[in-house]
Amino acid sequence: MNVRYSNPGMRRVVLGTVAFVLTSITAIRAAEPTPVTLDNVVPPSANSPDEPLLGAFSRAKAEHFLDSAALAWQKNRNCMTCHTNYLYLMSRPETDLEAPAVGVVRDYAEKLVTERWEEKGPRWDAEVIMTAAVLASHDAAQGQGLHPVTRKALDRIWTVQREDGGFSWKNCGWPPMELDDYFGIAMVALAAGFAPDDYQHTPAAKAGLEQLARYVHENEAPSLHHHALLAWASTRVDGLMNDEERQTCVEAMLTLQHADGGWGLATLGDWKRQDGSPQDLDSSDGYGTGFVIFLARQLGVPANDPRLAHGVEWLKTHQRESGRWFTRSLYKDNKHFLTHAGTAYAVMALEACDAFHNSPTE
Repeated sequence: MNVRYSNPGMRRVVLGTVAFVLTSITAIRAAEPTPVTLDNVVPPSANSPDEPLLGAFSRAKAEHFLDSAALAWQKNRNCMTCHTNYLYLMSRPETDLEAPAVGVVRDYAEKLVTERWEEKGPRWDAEVIMTAAVLASHDAAQGQGLHPVTRKALDRIWTVQREDGGFSWKNCGWPPMELDDYFGIAMVALAAGFAPDDYQHTPAAKAGLEQLARYVHENEAPSLHHHALLAWASTRVDGLMNDEERQTCVEAMLTLQHADGGWGLATLGDWKRQDGSPQDLDSSDGYGTGFVIFLARQLGVPANDPRLAHGVEWLKTHQRESGRWFTRSLYKDNKHFLTHAGTAYAVMALEACDAFHNSPTE
């Protein structure tokens, strides 16, 4: 289409406006982060307590770190772990269900069930429980019912349940996730609670959960961390904990808040370090702060509670330049992989308080 301008000045204005708009669109697209895939993933730098703070909360950096950590772990280590890609599949859909990396991790989890388990069997009972839990959580997030592969994974849980109602976990001495059987107990309850289509009332699940409830009532949780996970599960599965017990649990966590507004993971249990040195009970970290805020929200504490609001402010001001929230390892000062889990909980906490998508992307 040809447009004639009788006024040369008007022509310059129009052309200048078009050029400005095109330049602006190009700049916006250039600023948008490239989605992380297995082909282009670059492993995040080492988790370090010395990494500078970002200064202003960035959604984009948080999402990029989570995507990069999960896909790099999957690509380079060819496995799933509680502190990285398992928790990733529970947390990332909370912010963007359609993120390409979510589909990649989901596909890998499904192939554990349909390929690895069929050909070689699960590596550990813990792999059965965690895979079922995150698949069920993802199914619930999608809102499309229980996927057949998820059902298959869930049904396998009950085949590895002990006679006492408990489960044998992968106890490597690495707190809080790979230290005792009780973490697995809580994750089984969450798996059944997450599952759509009323799965928990199927005959196998109902019988298994009744046995699990008996175990819970006969065996006290060894840490406040695990007790809180069980309290969360009890909001989805009956018979595990009553309202008074849940309230006692959440208040026990909230009273551990530090003056700066955050919480420290080390205060949620009595865990020993490899070298025998004391845990850092005075510092706030991403895992402790994110975990307590997120669990408090699941247990009914309103987002505008001053304690949670103070914690949200801590999260917004303590994100690192890479997008992560640092958490010191409870085991030894080495890889600090709990930082990956801490970042996942930080993101879930912000989302649970309507403070993630309502914040600037940069």
